[in-house]
Amino acid sequence: MALNAPHEGTLSLPANPPSAAALPTQWPASLGWAPSPSQQQRFQQLYELVLWGNQRMNLTRVTEPDAFWEKHLWDSLRGIQTVLLSQPDHPGRPSAQRRAVDIGTGAGFPGLPMAIACPDWSVTLLDSTRKKVAFVAEVAQALSLDNALPLAARAETVGRNPDHRQCYDLALVRAVAPVAVCAEYALPLLAVGGLAVLYRGQWSAEETAQLALVVQQLGGKIQQVDEFTTPLTQGERHCILVKKITSTVPEFPRDVGVPAKHPLSPPSP
Repeated sequence: MALNAPHEGTLSLPANPPSAAALPTQWPASLGWAPSPSQQQRFQQLYELVLWGNQRMNLTRVTEPDAFWEKHLWDSLRGIQTVLLSQPDHPGRPSAQRRAVDIGTGAGFPGLPMAIACPDWSVTLLDSTRKKVAFVAEVAQALSLDNALPLAARAETVGRNPDHRQCYDLALVRAVAPVAVCAEYALPLLAVGGLAVLYRGQWSAEETAQLALVVQQLGGKIQQVDEFTTPLTQGERHCILVKKITSTVPEFPRDVGVPAKHPLSPPSP
């Protein structure tokens, strides 16, 4: 599969495709951050490539420009707002060695927007569907994102691999599974001191209390429940930030398929 020519005429894209990145006043107003012109251009290219890829496989139902900007670009970066606002003024500082992993990346969200917005971070794009990982790899190549590293594997397997286990500073999990499953995928991959960002829609205090007991089993502690609304449609969103405070015990993650079939629950009193 080659993505090097999304405008060659065989793909039925419009000659002047709509812009998903042309909302310049919304970025600083809603994130306190704005992309550079080159990042803005890459966001637009990403949108066009996803439109193209959608003709070949089921990547996303979100294809209108404003919806794509809000639900894929903005939402992806809202979860890492603190990272965006703490970037060095000049690339190549020590943060260049920091590692993030996007678990269940699908069409590349939130990992590809992060790789564009945070060039000093290495971003692993993890998914178990090889066809989607191949697509994401071609997109990363087309956008010259050397810091985006696609990986086709199961999260449970990667979480036991010494090249990945407890090696990441940041783990992102968006729209993948129930939150306890997301936590079991993410926490084993984080180094002590690392942070998991669990993207959710609606959220309750009861869910916070239950999750706190689950992540404790994985070596984590809830640091913050970040509640916000989306800037265009005022949709309710939450990002659950879980800090890795101790090493994850060897039995986690459990075998492939077990976390999804039997999500962790709070221990019995």
